Amino acid sequence: MQVMAVDGIAADCSDGTRSETVDLSLVGDVPPGTWLLTHLGCAREVISEAEARQIMAALDGLRALMAGDELGDAFADLEARAPSLPPHLQAALDAGQSTG
Repeated sequence: MQVMAVDGIAADCSDGTRSETVDLSLVGDVPPGTWLLTHLGCAREVISEAEARQIMAALDGLRALMAGDELGDAFADLEARAPSLPPHLQAALDAGQSTG
């Protein structure tokens, strides 16, 4: 969601289709225009506009899929690259460690 206005630890935010008051306690003071990853009315992380657009596209794709429509290119950023492990798992694999 994008911050529209700030009042202390609360911000009026919008995702383009709906508005919500968001608690900023976990991310601190942010100016209007900032993009936030939110969950249940709480800002979890400050993100870039590009990240926000990717997240919104993915959510739109999932909504379309649940409605019986096509997924489209909602996950094009993932389809365009090879799968990769998180850094800590890749380091363990490179070191010859396994859980099996």
